[in-house]
Amino acid sequence: MKDNAYFDNAATTWPKPEPVYQFMDSFFRSHGVNPGRSGSLLAVEAEQMITATRRMLARFFGYSGPANRVVFTLNGTDSLNMSIAGLVTAGDHVISTRLEHNAVLRTLNHLERDRQVQVTRVAPGADGYIDPAAIKSALRPNTRAIVFNHASNVIGTVQPLAEVAAIAQAAGVLLIVDAAQTAGVLPIAMDELGISVLTFPGHKGLFGPMGIGGMIVAESVDLPAQRFGGTGVDSLSSFQPDVYPHHLEAGTICLPGVAGLHAAQLWFRALGERLQKGETILPGEEVMSAHKVSATGNSPVHAGLCQLAIRHIHQVELTHLERIEACLREHKNVRILANARHDARVATLSFTVDGMPTERIADQLDADHQICARAGLQCAPLVHVDADTVDGGGTIRLSPGYFTDEEDMQQLLDALDDILT
Repeated sequence: MKDNAYFDNAATTWPKPEPVYQFMDSFFRSHGVNPGRSGSLLAVEAEQMITATRRMLARFFGYSGPANRVVFTLNGTDSLNMSIAGLVTAGDHVISTRLEHNAVLRTLNHLERDRQVQVTRVAPGADGYIDPAAIKSALRPNTRAIVFNHASNVIGTVQPLAEVAAIAQAAGVLLIVDAAQTAGVLPIAMDELGISVLTFPGHKGLFGPMGIGGMIVAESVDLPAQRFGGTGVDSLSSFQPDVYPHHLEAGTICLPGVAGLHAAQLWFRALGERLQKGETILPGEEVMSAHKVSATGNSPVHAGLCQLAIRHIHQVELTHLERIEACLREHKNVRILANARHDARVATLSFTVDGMPTERIADQLDADHQICARAGLQCAPLVHVDADTVDGGGTIRLSPGYFTDEEDMQQLLDALDDILT
């Protein structure tokens, strides 16, 4: 039995691909300087790595605009705070959902209280999916933006983004997408969908480290600066530069974090190359990638290979999840939240057990079976209010990942049978 069988990938993916650890370590040792702050060779090369990473991420997310619109932030929450608070002003109306993470909920709550912003929070159906018609019917003359959770971090349902994007475009309102649970998990075509701002964390499906996130701001969107300080350019100016990414990036960037995202992009590409060749890749099999800065990220080939990898990873994770769900459904005292469809879900589910407090189940999984799961409200309280799980302490959330292996799976399935029988 493993000391730790990890089933909390919705919180952060772990472990990361081995090349991510290796490249972060080697690049920080060889180029651990302040990028863009001098003309030294090391600083220039560090900046080149960052620029290449922006290019790869732009293509990865189906964005064909200038790569300088890929802005690095602290994390996904930081991206959502900056985009929502920067684009919404007093008197505006915002449409969102009751599936949102606190990164959205609390930001909108503060704007509602402090700026007199009007907010409509659309509820999902019993199956856990938002009806696009409900979004459309919530539109008002003063609607400024739709802030939309691509997939729930509690119940794993993937929302109808294409339909909602079409509604936003037709109405001429901004669309801010929280891709925390889908970046690196599902293909996202930013240009095709007409997304105004796409926000993402680095440490989940993108397989980067904690402490780095980002957003892609469409060229048609004027997002006011909210961080002010040094940028390494236009230092005589009394105000933040208008040029991207400096307009939204103030201070020293997290170089190790960007290096991790860079290596992860190369790993996605290497996995896609093997899949394109028709090679058989075992679930979770490690794929090595080049340990050098990529100069090819701007190519559409990069995007295509990464999409192959994403689809493969998603299928591996769903296969794990379906085995877990089948095990849970054998126990009559288990309630699985929502009714996620195979074709519209990520590898996350939440459940409760009749007569058993959530914390007790989590403690047993951890102490007796060395299973890492997530108990509680998962920072998405309205999901639990609507599901009537707050008083019971929320749910147990299980989220297998690409590197979940058969030993992990058997350890979890045995633990569930032991606890629930």
